[in-house]
Amino acid sequence: MLDERSRSLLKTLVERYIADGQPVGSRTLSKASGLELSPATIRNVMADLEELGLIASPHTSAGRIPTPRGYRLFVDTMLTAQPGLVGVDTAPLQPDQPQRVIANAAQLLSNLSSFVGVVTAPRKPSVFHHIEFLRLGERRVLVILVAPDGDVQNRVIFTAQDHSQAELAEASNRLNAGYAGLTLEAVRERLRTEVDALRGEIAQLMSAAVQVGTEAMAQQEERVVVSGERNLLAVEDFSHDMGSLRRLFDLFEQKTQLMRLLDTSSRAEGVRIYIGGESQVVPYEELSIVSAPYEVDGQVVGTLGVIGPTRMAYDRMIQIVDITSRMVGQALSQR
Repeated sequence: MLDERSRSLLKTLVERYIADGQPVGSRTLSKASGLELSPATIRNVMADLEELGLIASPHTSAGRIPTPRGYRLFVDTMLTAQPGLVGVDTAPLQPDQPQRVIANAAQLLSNLSSFVGVVTAPRKPSVFHHIEFLRLGERRVLVILVAPDGDVQNRVIFTAQDHSQAELAEASNRLNAGYAGLTLEAVRERLRTEVDALRGEIAQLMSAAVQVGTEAMAQQEERVVVSGERNLLAVEDFSHDMGSLRRLFDLFEQKTQLMRLLDTSSRAEGVRIYIGGESQVVPYEELSIVSAPYEVDGQVVGTLGVIGPTRMAYDRMIQIVDITSRMVGQALSQR
């Protein structure tokens, strides 16, 4: 554990580095901390902090900068975020179609943070309301899946044998009569136990329909809106390192990896901060993510956040993400 003096100096160092972007020397630290300590004492404390892996010394400067571990300690134990964003217009998001709400939210996050805003689309429950099979040709069947909200998914499947339209209608009727309104997972489980009571070809069609529905829902859950990627071009921490910029833009193009990062925070309550280099959650050392889940009618349905450099004003980002998550939830609940 750090003593109070070491904690105070580390807090001051992190705050100065976030504000100025320059390595912090002992003289600057002495003035900014307000502690009556000799330069030699401050240098000794900085040496101890460096030995603990909380700060590091760039080769080009006698000053020190925070490490990911130092940022983590700062964020977890020294950061205090005040409610509300002073001087910033955060008018409520207007109730609208979910796609438009999340697009507006991503842009709002980007504008307020000057970094990258990301929002995952609301996850829909994997429930079907109605299903139909239509024969397209020999062993080719169109599956039409209707969700409770009226959303329609169409998929063409290839069957092991040819089916008449009467057989396809029988499979549709059985599914609609006995399984409509259940989750796809529940339908899949019941089919496992009831397959012996069904004709083989009917059971195969019903299982195929469940698989189609599962894949359709999975594709919907992968949607993520990204706004403000070009803001990173103006970030001094990245502007001199084209390799870092390339990796970051690759991340935004590969939405699957971005979804995995955001999915981690959807399982947590409130605002979470992930600092690059300290864990497998954020694979880029120079990158941090401040994220939070958002709720509709008391249920978590998506995640949003800000992606930027590790040298960011975390207290402000927490406010931005927290307020936006509440606004998205309210806008979607009012539809």
